[in-house]
Amino acid sequence: MYSHPQHRATYDVKQLRQDAGRWLKHLREARGLSQRELARLLGLNFYTFISQLESGRGRIPPDRYKVWADALNVDPQEFVRELLRYYDPITYHYLFEPAAAADVQEHQM
Repeated sequence: MYSHPQHRATYDVKQLRQDAGRWLKHLREARGLSQRELARLLGLNFYTFISQLESGRGRIPPDRYKVWADALNVDPQEFVRELLRYYDPITYHYLFEPAAAADVQEHQM
């Protein structure tokens, strides 16, 4: 039976979301964009969504990854890979880290 990996995780989901938010803020600021400007580029009605994400309260919907990557001037594959590190670290380990590291993570569950 499948259960959501974050519901049984040994890692701190809240901390990972905050880390993701700091990373997104860094990308936005490196591009010289305000939250309002980024919201406009993303086609969002409210810039407060950007603020929520940057403070670790939420996730970018997967169907919007490409739009975000383009707005932040980041390669989409690199953007999604880094998001996966924060949003689903178990999957990230299996896909992008050596097998030994993934095996260690699995045994901690």
